[in-house]
Amino acid sequence: MAEYEGFYASVLYAHFAATGAEVRAEESGSLGRADLCVRAFGRANVFEFKMKGRAGPETALANLQARGYADRYRGLGEPIHLVGVEFSAETRNITGFEAELA
Repeated sequence: MAEYEGFYASVLYAHFAATGAEVRAEESGSLGRADLCVRAFGRANVFEFKMKGRAGPETALANLQARGYADRYRGLGEPIHLVGVEFSAETRNITGFEAELA
């Protein structure tokens, strides 16, 4: 299971949910689904996950931008962070990430 991005999404989902944050997995938009959306502490965070060797964190970030996954949060007046994360099935750890303020 560790070779699938859904495994890592579920781990992070559990982590953020335990903090009391508003967490949504596979949130649908008109051009696809964001892997994980987290609203907490006055900001929205939109995550896209990729497995090492299939695509890197820069590809994940580009997907977030191109597909407009953060658009639903723009009217809230909160900062929006786009976060692309790369995981390794071999080490079962984060191997890279890129983030930007949307």
